[in-house]
Amino acid sequence: MKNPHSSTAKALRLIGARARIALTGTPVENNLSELWAVLDWTTPGLLGTHGRFRKRWIAPIEAERALAAEGDGEQHTARLLADLVRPFLLRRRKTDPGIAPELPPKTETDRPVALTAEQESLYRKQVESVMAEIRASDGGIARSGLVLKLLTGLKQICNHPAQFLKEDDAPLRGRSGKLELLDELLGTITAEGGAALVFTQYVAMARLLERHLRERGTPALLLHGGTPVAKREEMVRRFQDGEFPVFLLSLKAAGTGLNLTRADHVVHYDRWWNPAVEAQATDRAYRIGQTKPVQVHRMIAEGTIEDRIAALLEAKKELADAVLGSGEQALTELTNDELANLVELRSMA
Repeated sequence: MKNPHSSTAKALRLIGARARIALTGTPVENNLSELWAVLDWTTPGLLGTHGRFRKRWIAPIEAERALAAEGDGEQHTARLLADLVRPFLLRRRKTDPGIAPELPPKTETDRPVALTAEQESLYRKQVESVMAEIRASDGGIARSGLVLKLLTGLKQICNHPAQFLKEDDAPLRGRSGKLELLDELLGTITAEGGAALVFTQYVAMARLLERHLRERGTPALLLHGGTPVAKREEMVRRFQDGEFPVFLLSLKAAGTGLNLTRADHVVHYDRWWNPAVEAQATDRAYRIGQTKPVQVHRMIAEGTIEDRIAALLEAKKELADAVLGSGEQALTELTNDELANLVELRSMA
């Protein structure tokens, strides 16, 4: 439904009905056009045509968000849009009074980590080489592709050099600040009899973590998009029954449809660009049926693109009732100077 050009959305518009109701956990997951698509079906005409909606709401909101991020200006248009659509939304959250009073508290913590010398070297080389290509490009699709190549490479370097270098069998210890922190966290969690979900958006990184945990004697299983349904259900059952303390999950494959309330810790090994997707993943543990306080750990490589993206994600959360940005694709529109400032490796001394 959130994609008005999809065959599903087109087919739904052919069905006659006296009333229409849309049910979703994330009315705005990637961008404001999704909110328009849902409301254009349930309440035709409320927000006008998509073109008019972009001009009247999306463009001003994005402009105000940019100014607000620089500490200059208020997000007035977003609040107006929220006021407009609020009568047409029945929104309930687990944290609302009386909805799930039995839910224990949830604590979210950013865990800054330093890059290793190898990571710093790879990071600087990636910025230098790909930024040179971007500056020499003619723009358009080719430039967008190079920007995404840059961002993806930097995120992989922040995770572990072996992921970026595609080293499936290379030694992993001592090469990544995040991996060292993960070892420390999981050591404490398992020693206390706890259980953890570890999310990464990269299946390749999840496989490296699976091998690393196996080598250090920590029982863990890996669920990703290619896991057959029957095996997926078996893995969930085994985790819930306490057969292993660490569950590795690819973020998109495990973002919905799983009940993993045995976990009292959630680790985001890398950050998704969309806080709604990240929150859905966290909610595999923090949901009705959970009886223990849940600790959420978000790993962020200091001085890198990751801590700047973390700041952007916080800004998105403040607008969650009315607007979310469009993820990595939006960053392809930055100027060369803005992009260079975003990805620059900064000293944390």
